[in-house]
Order: sequence, then structure tokens, then C-alpha cells
Amino acid sequence: MPQVFICREFPGDGINRLTQQFQVTVNRTKADLTQTELVAQAKDAAALIPMITNIIDAEVMDSLRRLKIIANYGVGYSNIDIAAAKARAIVVTNTPGVLTEATADLTMALLLALVRRVVEGDALVRRGEFQGFYPNFFLSPDLTGKTLGIFGLGQIGMAVARRAVAFDLRVIYHNRHPSAAAALIPAEYVSFEELLSHSDFISVNAPLNEQTFHRFDRRALAMMKPSAFIINTARGPIVSESALIEALQTKRIAGAGLDVYEDEPRVPAELVSLPNVVLLPHLGSATFEVRAKMGAMAAKNVIAFFNGQTPPNLVV
Repeated sequence: MPQVFICREFPGDGINRLTQQFQVTVNRTKADLTQTELVAQAKDAAALIPMITNIIDAEVMDSLRRLKIIANYGVGYSNIDIAAAKARAIVVTNTPGVLTEATADLTMALLLALVRRVVEGDALVRRGEFQGFYPNFFLSPDLTGKTLGIFGLGQIGMAVARRAVAFDLRVIYHNRHPSAAAALIPAEYVSFEELLSHSDFISVNAPLNEQTFHRFDRRALAMMKPSAFIINTARGPIVSESALIEALQTKRIAGAGLDVYEDEPRVPAELVSLPNVVLLPHLGSATFEVRAKMGAMAAKNVIAFFNGQTPPNLVV
């Protein structure tokens, strides 16, 4: 009976479905395993279900000598060395599609909370400092009529764009190539430089790869409007944290809403101390329904593979 190792417990019936056919071991702690711990606990596994926080590189693959499939629990797979997996004939799968709407919802939640100063206002009331309405109190910019720039108009970017239209936002976007689907929003394709200089709000929704790593560096952030806000619900390293901190501290941009970070779960103290930042603990897919669907998809991928079928969400 093949052994399956699951790097973190997840909701839903996915784990139970796996236990009906395989010998399953689950890390039920609330902490990520180090690579050393992962290798020690998964040494006999034929299937591995890692989280996006687990780095599965060539060294890990070589240490797990029985490994045949990596069923990533997440749509992104930048945590896995795909070339190394392919060279070792290890199948890689992911869980696409199911977290699109939830992540788009959270993007808009961050945008609204940041721009309308929801977190600041909540803290003020809790401190007992609310003294009643007056015209110049706690002002913020309107959303209506402003421009939202989307970096990465994939499924999640499209879902964000649909929500933005409901708030009467003009939508522009930048991809490697224009998207035919953008006409349905409608959303206008622009260059990266135009996205930076024309947007009042920027939503980062691109995958992490060599081209997008630190795409929002010091130079890029300097091209944004001083009144602009940036929201990142994609991957932390797309935005250079050091450059972002500098831009926020010097008021080069107005604020940031972050659900992801460069070195999770570490969040720089400089970000924590800034009042013009809203920080969330990677909640993009954090609904009961989505996390359960992700687990079910990972389980289906593993089951299909060992039944001699092509996994439904094959990456390589």
C-alpha cells in the first residue's frame, strides 16, 4: 500500500478519502515542518502533499527515494523545483480554480479596508478616542471613478476586475500579452510603466516566476502616484519588501494592503509599525469551502495517479 505524507492538516473529507486507499501520515501540528523534519517524516512516502510554504527542491526529492507524485496544496507551485521533478520523473499537480473568487473577495476587502481606513478607525474607537462626527475627521479618497490597475489578468485578476466594475472603478491591466477576455469587463491593456503611473490602486495577481520576482522594486514603486495604494494577494516576493518599506516610510506611495510576504511567516517590524498598511496572515483562500475543495482536489490527483490515470490537475 503506497504511503502518503501530508505536510499540514486541512479541512474537508480529502484526508479520509486518502486513508481508504493508502497509508496516510499527517503533520497535525500548527507549525510548518523544516526541510529536515519533512524528509525525516516523509522518508517512505510515495506521494507528498505539501503546502505552498514547503520548499520541495532537488535535495528533498533525492532524499525521498520512493516519491512518485507531489500533489501541491495550492494553485501556485513556485515552492517546487519543477525542472528537478521532471528530471526525476516525479509527477507534480496543483489545485487551480477553486480559490479564485475567495482571493478576489479578499483583494477587495483589503482595498476597502486600506483606502477607507477601516483598521485605523476600528483601533481609534477601541481606544475610546471617537468624539463624534465632524467634517475634517478621518478623511479618505473615494473609490468611485478612480483607476484600478491589475498586474496579472488571469482568473483571479479577472475576478478582481469584475468586482472593481461594480465599484465604478476604471480597470486597466498588464500581462505579458493582452487578454481577449478583458473586453468582457471591460479592461484596458497598458504597458507596465503605464500601469504604475496611471493607477490609483494596484492589485498584484500574477504568479511568481523569474519574470515577476521583485517586479515591484524601488524603480517601479517610484513611478506610482504618491496618492496610490498597492494590494498584494499573490506572492510576497513579487513586491520587494525593502523597497516597499522605503516607499511607505517616505510617503512615496500612500499605502499598502498585504496578505503575503517575502519570507513568511516573518513580517518585517517596519511594516508592522506603519499606520498606512493593512496586514493579513495569508487569508486569500481561507474559507471553509475553498480549503476543503483544495484538499479534495489534491486527494483526487493522488488517487488518479495511483489508479494509473492522468491526474486531473497535472502540472508536469
